[in-house]
Parts: sequence; C-alpha cells; structure tokens
Amino acid sequence: MASSSKLVLVMCFMISAFGIGIGAKFNQEFDITWGDGRAKILNNGDLLTLSLDKISGSGFQSKNEYLFGKIDMQLKLVSGNSAGTVTAYYLSSQGPTHDEIDFEFLGNLSGDPYTLHTNVFSQGKGNREQQFHLWFDPTADFHTYSITWNPQRIIFYVDGTPIREYKNSESMGVSYPKNQPMRIYSSLWNADDWATRGGLVKTDWSQAPFSASYRNFSANACIPSSSSSCNSNTTTSTSNSWLNEELDNTSQERLKWVQKNYMVYNYCTDSKRFPQGFPADCVQNN
Repeated sequence: MASSSKLVLVMCFMISAFGIGIGAKFNQEFDITWGDGRAKILNNGDLLTLSLDKISGSGFQSKNEYLFGKIDMQLKLVSGNSAGTVTAYYLSSQGPTHDEIDFEFLGNLSGDPYTLHTNVFSQGKGNREQQFHLWFDPTADFHTYSITWNPQRIIFYVDGTPIREYKNSESMGVSYPKNQPMRIYSSLWNADDWATRGGLVKTDWSQAPFSASYRNFSANACIPSSSSSCNSNTTTSTSNSWLNEELDNTSQERLKWVQKNYMVYNYCTDSKRFPQGFPADCVQNN
C-alpha cells in the first residue's frame, strides 16, 4: 500500500470509516434543501425526484461529509426537450477555497444527446473541464454514475466504465483535493443562459415541469466524526480497495475508447483558451 494510502487508512480509523450499502434510504442519508416541495422522497425512501418549473428548481444534499471514498448513484435524467436544464450531481466543500468534483448533465433538444460535463476544483480553482456525450439514452432508464476519490486520483465512471481519470499533480505544484471533507449535492435548475449550445437554445417552459429521478445511492467512504474507531465492516481489504484504486489495462482501454469516441471537449487540448501553454496538470491528465 502506498504511504499516502496508509495515511488515509489511518485517518479513516481516526475519523470513522463508514459504509452505506447500495439502496440506502434517501430520507436517512439526505436532506432536501430547496425547491418548496418540488423535491420528493418516495417509495419508503428508495426514490428521490427533483423537478423544475418556471418558478424554481430543487435540490438536496447529503447529511454526511466525506473525505475520500467511492460514491455511486443511479440517475434517470429529464426526458424529451431538456434544453436549458442542468442536472448537477457533485461533491463539494464550502467557502472561497472550496474543493469540488462535478458531474453536470446539460440538457438538449429532443433527439440530440445530453452533454456530460465534468470538472475538478481544488482550493477554489477549477477550469479543468472535460465533456462527453453518452453511448445510450440517459433518460430512458436509470444508469449508475460513480466517483472514486483517493489520494492518488479521481476516477469518473458511467455504468462501471471509466470516462475520466484526474491524477494528483502536487509534484508539479498543482493543488489536489485532499484536506476538505465534501458533501454530496444534487440539483435540477434552469441554466438556459449557457447550458445548451452556449445559451442559444432556451428552455421551453411549455414542457415543464421537468423531472429527474435518483435511486440506489451507496458510499464507501471516510466520514469525519467524533468516533475513534471504524464502526462498520468497511475495514476489510475488499471494501477499502478504493484507497488504492487505479485503472488496470482493461479499464485503460475502456477509458481510451470513451475518450476517442465520446469526448467532445478537453481543456488540455484547447490551445485557444490557453495560448501561453496548457496547465501543468495536463502533463498527467491529457
């Protein structure tokens, strides 16, 4: 085990490593934070829905904060003409020097693909966008969107297929999210000033209310608490595998397949945006 992972494992014991099984109850793990009734927890806590109309969107956040872990959530996105809408699902701390790990789903006209927008913030600095189209209709059924966050890397997965790996580049002077616990947030909101074709396509409010659904949340992660010991079975080597998770050869090939066929934007190849040279973290993350 790498020294940094040993440190995190010790931290997990000190701050309480905690596992939340697949299908955890939304009413136990999350708080609805805004939307004036537009967000609903249904089916005895097994399903959560967000809705958006011309007056307001809606959102929720996790009760717990996490410091490293593996997070899974199944989402079913807004169907039909979703242009102008954004469904955001992300980890974030608070404040001007916050850390953040983003999935954002940018809606589009009926028949056109969603854009999956990803980003990583550290110490308040983001601008590390990669965007993808998906190889399926994300509105027809639920699909699993996952984040593995450990001291060496952040891996974004869709249905178990890696779409992005962001490696720790601290050796190059680039900060990395490692000290600030983050909550899970999700929201459905109107962003028609930028979300679809740079804001050219506006939200069609005749299609409202728009709705997104969530189920089968799970987390295997470190949770800051006053406990001095692990209080679940996450101390096993299998369940803590995310601490050292990296992409094997098969997963690397899958990642290359996604990025070759479905990536539509990469900040590390945008020479117009960075005429003076690409950011230092692009050396490891291009």
